[in-house]
Amino acid sequence: MTLLIGTVMVFGLIFGGFILSGGNMEIVLHALPYEGMMIGGGALGAFVIANSLPVVKGAAGGILRTIKGPKWQASDYTHLLQLLFELTRLYRTKGILALDEHIESPHTSEIFQRYPRIVGDHFAIELITDSFRMLAMQFDDKFQTEEVINRKIRKHHKESLVPASAIQTMADGLPAIGIVAAVLGVIKTMSSIDQPPEVLGKMIGGALVGTFLGVFLAYCLVQPISGRLKQIEEEDHAFYQVIRDVFIAMVANHPPNICVEIGRGNVPSAKQPNFQSIEAAQRELPAA
Repeated sequence: MTLLIGTVMVFGLIFGGFILSGGNMEIVLHALPYEGMMIGGGALGAFVIANSLPVVKGAAGGILRTIKGPKWQASDYTHLLQLLFELTRLYRTKGILALDEHIESPHTSEIFQRYPRIVGDHFAIELITDSFRMLAMQFDDKFQTEEVINRKIRKHHKESLVPASAIQTMADGLPAIGIVAAVLGVIKTMSSIDQPPEVLGKMIGGALVGTFLGVFLAYCLVQPISGRLKQIEEEDHAFYQVIRDVFIAMVANHPPNICVEIGRGNVPSAKQPNFQSIEAAQRELPAA
């Protein structure tokens, strides 16, 4: 939503100010299709050259994510804490063997099926199940376990930021591509030096549209999209850190409600459920 609002503001205020100051949009509109084809085509072509197909697809999906916003909402954090509470409670009361059917088949598990949005996230489920598998294999040193989980989270986070970095690189190159288009416009103008001044003026104005368009796209659209995508990835990254915190607290032999409270304390403030709501949600869960 913020992307759409910001885009309307950028176009409305920049071009509105240009028109109100007496600017003539005729030259801009005449040159825009050709300059846009050169600059947009050049930028997209360079982007494809510089990146693998998965990164290109990830960047396209990232633009959609900037429209939709972060994946995890406040209700998802509540559900995550409920899921982890059920798993830690079952482990505390019945041992690791009681978790086997849930960890090995989360998509058919009665516990996991109560939280379909979490089950739909491959990495979240993999992080939870792999962590409990380590426990089943007697890998229960809380410091080493935390380091192993941290490495998995860092790897996932680094990979998730690649599309945003690729978009940022394209933004960095757009002003130079705009200059390329402008230079071609100047070359075209110089080949028509025998034309009257009013014709040459329009041709030079059209060439300068290339410089304007490169800078405009870079700093008013592409770079903000990259920045917003990075923010979204950082916000969603916190979801997996909560899983780590609750699991490490469980390995340290804290009671299930304390484990969940430790995880709740690290939920981003804007989406953090309060203590009373989590406690009430825990009372509504089926018995272990």
